[in-house]
Amino acid sequence: MKTTKRKILKELANAVAMMDEARSADLAREALKAGIDPYEVLVDGLCKGMKLVGQRYEQGEYFVPELLLCTDAMYAGIDVLRPHLNCESVGTSGKAVIGVVRDDIHDIGKNLVTIMLEAFGFEVRDLGRDVPLRDFITEAIKLDAHMICMSVLMSTAMRGMEEIIRMLKAEGVRKNFKVLVGGGPVSQAFATRIGADGYATNAVAAARKATQLRRTSR
Repeated sequence: MKTTKRKILKELANAVAMMDEARSADLAREALKAGIDPYEVLVDGLCKGMKLVGQRYEQGEYFVPELLLCTDAMYAGIDVLRPHLNCESVGTSGKAVIGVVRDDIHDIGKNLVTIMLEAFGFEVRDLGRDVPLRDFITEAIKLDAHMICMSVLMSTAMRGMEEIIRMLKAEGVRKNFKVLVGGGPVSQAFATRIGADGYATNAVAAARKATQLRRTSR
C-alpha cells in the first residue's frame, strides 16, 4: 500500500507540474479509490506539484502562462477531492486579503495559500508581493474582509507583520480582522508574540486554520 500511495502521489504531483488537467483529475480519483486521505492527496500530491512548478518558475523554466496552466491542473484535482474534504468550508466562507509583506518578493507559498483558501470557499483578494504595510489594512477595510493573511520568506520582513498588527490596534480596528501569518522563518512562538490569531506551516493547514478562525469571527 505504501509503495502504491507514494507512486500515485508522485504521479499526481508530476501531472500538476506538467499542466495535465485530465491526468490530475484521474489520479485524484485513483488516490481516493486507493483509500488515501484527501488531505494527504492535497499536501503530498497537488501542493507538492505546485512546489515543483514554483521551483521551475524561479529557475526561469516556467513563466506566467505555464503557472496558470499548472494551476488549472491543480484545480482539476481539487474539484475531485472537494466532496471528500469533510465539508469544512461549508457555511464558513468569508473574505480574506493576502500578500507577501513589504521587502520580500518570494510569493510561491502565498500563491499556494491563495489557491487553497479559494478551494475552501473564501473570496480572496491577492495583494501580491512586496506589499506596503498600509495596503493590507486599506484593502481589508475596502473588501470588508474577515481575515488578513501575511506571508514572508525573508526574516527581515517579519517586522512588517508585527507593525501591521500594531497599526490595526492603533486605529481601533484590530477586533474586525483575524490575522493569519506564515512563511519559512515564522513560528508559532513568533505569531503568539506579535498577537496574531493563527499560524500555519503549509497551504492546507493555512486554509483549515482560516476556516476555524472564520467560525469565531464577526
